[in-house]
Amino acid sequence: MYVIAMYDVGKKRVSKMLKLCRRYLNWIQNSVFEGEITEVKLEELKMHALDIMDESKDSLIIFKTRQEKWLDKEIVGHERQNLDTIL
Repeated sequence: MYVIAMYDVGKKRVSKMLKLCRRYLNWIQNSVFEGEITEVKLEELKMHALDIMDESKDSLIIFKTRQEKWLDKEIVGHERQNLDTIL
């Protein structure tokens, strides 16, 4: 599946969440990530995120779609990371 994930966590936890999310997805903007991921890996990501987060203050939001082709994406301005793969 293809997901877009974003987090909002306290300052002390930002670097840990960034490192965690980068292990599973592509970092596209500050606390926003996207990419293909399996159900198992997504559950693993959420489990590790809960270990970092303060559930009373922090959040992780995940949007899911079957494939990236079902999502219209438009970038206005500078793209942080070009995800095109050159073979």
